[in-house]
Amino acid sequence: MPSVTRDGVAIDYAVDGDPDGPTVLLLEGLGYGRWMWRWLAEALVDDYEVLRPDNRGTGDSDAPEGPYTVAEMAADAAAVLDDHGVDAAHVCGASMGGMIAQELALADDRVASLTLLCTSPGGDDATPTPEEVQEHIFSAPEDADPRERIRYLMEPAVSDGFYEREPELVDRIVDWRLAGDATPTGREAQAAAVAAFDASDRLGDISVPALVLHGTADRVLPVENADLLADRLPHAEVELFDGGPHLFFIEERERVNDRIRTFLGEVA
Repeated sequence: MPSVTRDGVAIDYAVDGDPDGPTVLLLEGLGYGRWMWRWLAEALVDDYEVLRPDNRGTGDSDAPEGPYTVAEMAADAAAVLDDHGVDAAHVCGASMGGMIAQELALADDRVASLTLLCTSPGGDDATPTPEEVQEHIFSAPEDADPRERIRYLMEPAVSDGFYEREPELVDRIVDWRLAGDATPTGREAQAAAVAAFDASDRLGDISVPALVLHGTADRVLPVENADLLADRLPHAEVELFDGGPHLFFIEERERVNDRIRTFLGEVA
């Protein structure tokens, strides 16, 4: 896999798809490795070149001491575009990755469109993660083994019954998370970046088309944040997924991927 070093931090990224097609940059959420985008990448590779970096602190990228900032991680993403010689990119981010995408669009005129999933603009008007959910996703039982720990931490991000409906997929996700997710140091440093993020007063400066997708039953970043993004982004369209959890783009991957492909077909 290619890698680029920015300010002494190596950022590893995967490249898939058609090198002659428009470039799509996929940015993952807090703690998650680039495995998170495997389904969307598969849906795009026939027509697009797809870049999937591991955020600093995650997977094959370096994990320097934190705290990190979202602006820092956006600069890492820009360095990936530089390294790969990208002149324009359609940027898709989920959760923390959506925050990085917003910051990148504000800082880099190569961003041609935004797709923002289950994310927030931050700031005083944003609806935060409820305290009980925050405690759950950052504190597994001490006696949990590594697999049990991942399943426990992920519970608020999925719908009730998901583990029972797709047990084989859940086992594979646990495998991927064990192999490619953030280190404990990286996860804590990324969490500090999310907590400090605030683009709310700057979103009016983003002139590119934006698609905002959010599950109505998101317990991690409540759906009210989608409305806030829609109000403040000049060229945003919003689609809500009824009953969708935070990881709705995994649970409803075919429908989500079709919607993103349609949007990219209109703007790319």
